[in-house]
Amino acid sequence: MALFKQLDSQVEQLLSLFNKEDNWLIAINADPDALGSALALRRIMARKVNNIAIGQINEIKRPDNLSMIRYLRIPTQKLIPNLAAQYDKFALVDSQPHHNPEFKNFEFSVVIDHHPISQENLVCADFVDIRPKYGSVCTMMTEYLYNMKIRPAKLLATALMYGIRCDTRTFERKFIDADMSAFKYLSKFADSKLMNRISRSEFHLDWMRYFSRAFYNLRRVGQGLFAHCGNVENPDILVIVADFFTRVHNVPWVVVSGTADDKLVSIYRGDGLRRDMGLMAQKLMNGLGSAGGHKQAARAEVELTDLAGEDPEIFMLKRLGQGTKNTIRRI
Repeated sequence: MALFKQLDSQVEQLLSLFNKEDNWLIAINADPDALGSALALRRIMARKVNNIAIGQINEIKRPDNLSMIRYLRIPTQKLIPNLAAQYDKFALVDSQPHHNPEFKNFEFSVVIDHHPISQENLVCADFVDIRPKYGSVCTMMTEYLYNMKIRPAKLLATALMYGIRCDTRTFERKFIDADMSAFKYLSKFADSKLMNRISRSEFHLDWMRYFSRAFYNLRRVGQGLFAHCGNVENPDILVIVADFFTRVHNVPWVVVSGTADDKLVSIYRGDGLRRDMGLMAQKLMNGLGSAGGHKQAARAEVELTDLAGEDPEIFMLKRLGQGTKNTIRRI
């Protein structure tokens, strides 16, 4: 039995797009899965194109992401117009063009992702590989490397392994056999000490005040929890707070919101059993801004101007009250 599925036709199609005269930019919304996937695609493109860069649309402030970039030497940079103007071909990994307005400015030739497919926003590109059943895009990229007979070097293997670990939450979230096979395969080449060093870099001391706000504003919504953190310096803080509350016993879902960069950002986490968080985010936003994700994890962003002057916390409370049809009470 083969270790991974055969990708002969996909590999042939992907490689046919690369030309020695082309300059490629790999766009990402940086997190461990996106960073590892971009590094793998960069390795696949090496010596097949003229130039390759990785550009992220978001500001990277999470300590584990910064440690990952530093220790694994991932050459990503902020994706600004001046950077994009230097490239004529564009690839997108761990996202789809409709996931963020900043992606809509590009005509992507390659899109590789594992998020759910939206029938209203079908992806159009020369090469599209979207597999919603996979727990991580890093798993998909490991399969590509294996099919191309490319043995991942230590830093690349560690990046891919860490991406799988984060997106599956060490296999607590939804995953398939391929995710486990990739994780096991990469462990032969990865550096476990670097993995541990990166994973232990989780919090800034300054972030403790956001936990304090979340605890103060914590509310029970039916069986779930909701907390509003007010204005935050970076939306990644909301992800960390939401992940923390998923550890509370007998709480099937969590929503944590806050404002950043003139947007209301809400993070959704669930146990994957009783409620689909991606659908929940879409229903609560009801067409406002962007919303979506997986059954266990989702995100929504709405411009503050779209709230028509309403307080962001009150806006979320009203939506949660209507969407969940449950009473809301302080804890």
